[in-house]
Amino acid sequence: MLNIIKTVENGKAVFTLEGRLDTTTASALEKELAESLEGVSELCFDFAGLDYISSAGLRVLLAAQKTMNRQGEMKIVHAGEIVREVFDVTGFSDILTIV
Repeated sequence: MLNIIKTVENGKAVFTLEGRLDTTTASALEKELAESLEGVSELCFDFAGLDYISSAGLRVLLAAQKTMNRQGEMKIVHAGEIVREVFDVTGFSDILTIV
């Protein structure tokens, strides 16, 4: 299960994710992003409550990064040890801005 808390104002979007970003839940995040990124120049993902991320979740993040490369910046904050390990092993640490 994935809980998505979204705030969008003044060109900044913050997505706070809680739970698991996997094959079952990635499409929900993808839909929320598609509906929210127009006019956004700063995208922030808060992963403090994210317990797990799969390749499906990584694919959604990569697509978001490609969009934001054209219109602004994207960063990930508060990623836990397990999620950071997935980013390191997959090479996503080199692609994404993780604070």
